[in-house]
Amino acid sequence: MTDRSIVRERPPGDRQAGAEEKRRRILDAAVRVFARRGFHTSRVGDIAEEAGVAHGLLYHYFSSKDEVLETVFRENWRELLERFEQVEASDEPADEKLRGLVKILLRTWRNDAELVTVMVREVGRSAHLASQVEEIGKGFAVIQRVIEQGQDDGVFRPELDARLASWVVYGGLEEILTGWVMGRLPDGDEEVARAERTIVDVVSHGLAGPAAAA
Repeated sequence: MTDRSIVRERPPGDRQAGAEEKRRRILDAAVRVFARRGFHTSRVGDIAEEAGVAHGLLYHYFSSKDEVLETVFRENWRELLERFEQVEASDEPADEKLRGLVKILLRTWRNDAELVTVMVREVGRSAHLASQVEEIGKGFAVIQRVIEQGQDDGVFRPELDARLASWVVYGGLEEILTGWVMGRLPDGDEEVARAERTIVDVVSHGLAGPAAAA
């Protein structure tokens, strides 16, 4: 008979870290599977196999494939918002802040093309977007506040509608990312850098007020 007094359990901190590592592995595997196969043609078993975990273990962390996709969006969008807010809180002038926001979105493609593919193709163009409207709106709000700051400082044209301008900025960025995801635009390092320069130039000059033009 085993002496239970000498059985050593893993400390709670180790167990929690192990559980989080498995959860993260499942989410990373889901991104790869969704990017490769598409959300609708992927199965929970495909994700479990990619993650190297038992099929049933996935349901310990997520109730469904839909929840996996929603979690991928929510956690990565939250991280993006944190980076947006860091740029907004900086001491840079508004036009440089806008440049920083553009860089964050476009350079994400070079850093994690599979994630961008899932965010654009599976989240941005599906019914799952409806439940995430509030979160997405927070990104637009950061861009809007940066534009409003630029208007107050005389860097951007004061007569423009800052809210609509934020949609124009984000819409242009999303369409470029979509072009890369769909293979309709070249996406090498130089092309990504060129896209960054182009959209910043078009947006900044279109927004530029008298102080910036002087």
